[in-house]
Amino acid sequence: MLTNVSPINADSLRVAKSILEKGGVVAFPTETVYGLGADARLDSAVEEIYKIKGRPSDNPLIVHVHRDYDLSLLISDEQPYVKKLREAFLPGPLTLVYRGKNAVSKKVSCGLDTLAIRVPAHDGAQEFLRSVDMPIAAPSANISKHISPVSAEHVLEDLGGRIPLILDGGRCSGGIESTVCDVTGEIPVVLRSGLISMEMIADVVGRCDTYIPKAGEQVRSPGMKYKHYAPKCSTLLFEFNQLDEALLEFRRLLEQGKRVLILCEKEIGYLFPKESVLNLGATETEMAANLYQLLHEGEKRADVLIGIVPKKHDGIMAGVINRLSKACAGE
Repeated sequence: MLTNVSPINADSLRVAKSILEKGGVVAFPTETVYGLGADARLDSAVEEIYKIKGRPSDNPLIVHVHRDYDLSLLISDEQPYVKKLREAFLPGPLTLVYRGKNAVSKKVSCGLDTLAIRVPAHDGAQEFLRSVDMPIAAPSANISKHISPVSAEHVLEDLGGRIPLILDGGRCSGGIESTVCDVTGEIPVVLRSGLISMEMIADVVGRCDTYIPKAGEQVRSPGMKYKHYAPKCSTLLFEFNQLDEALLEFRRLLEQGKRVLILCEKEIGYLFPKESVLNLGATETEMAANLYQLLHEGEKRADVLIGIVPKKHDGIMAGVINRLSKACAGE
């Protein structure tokens, strides 16, 4: 299969709609990562997503819609506070988990009675979703467990020859996946950390909890199970208070003739040779935006990539550290 990479315009959007109407898949940009989209209403189309990615069949998908889409077509009811969350954060990197209306394939939610819905802020995503005007089920557009893609080039590297079209919207500005928040209960519960922090949600509605998975429980959100975001090179992970150990391991690996790169925040980059540092940045938003791009760069240049957990852990950094830990610490 030939994979076309096209800027988002009237012609490419017509092609995308035709592909989706025939049960096919299309990669498209969002402000967080690129998504691999298909018509959420069609069992066969949703199955194609799982097949192309090699994604476990018990890992739910998120449905993407444009900002004016009638959500009452998809959800059965909602808590009073949900309107405040939509007004504060949407369109944006927040996925809300509602009670579903059985309007999409049951394979999207892996048989659960809930439905995760996102309204991306990316202009190109909005053009695409408005053009096709259908609920689009979409995980990240990469092979399962590999680093999430933040450019069309990343998508092509993983899925070239497997999908017919990649809509190129440039590099994603956010850098990590959306926050997933269950809004079926009396208070919102964060299932997956992201660019909208638990603190930000609590500021709007008064209270927010974080979900703690129970052993053997069915996965309720993407990113809650399995290894994710991993580069193809070997990886190691050190906590911020283990800098001495990280430096010793770095030197030991260099003595063995290994190509070694350090992925760390700007504050501690001076401890290592400049040419060996992948600088995440100094702020929360910089570190989120740079993480996947640097993981992609690291796997091409290094035999071993050493990640060092940033000092700050709350706010947006909860999501950054979640992704870094899954990428560098294995299962």
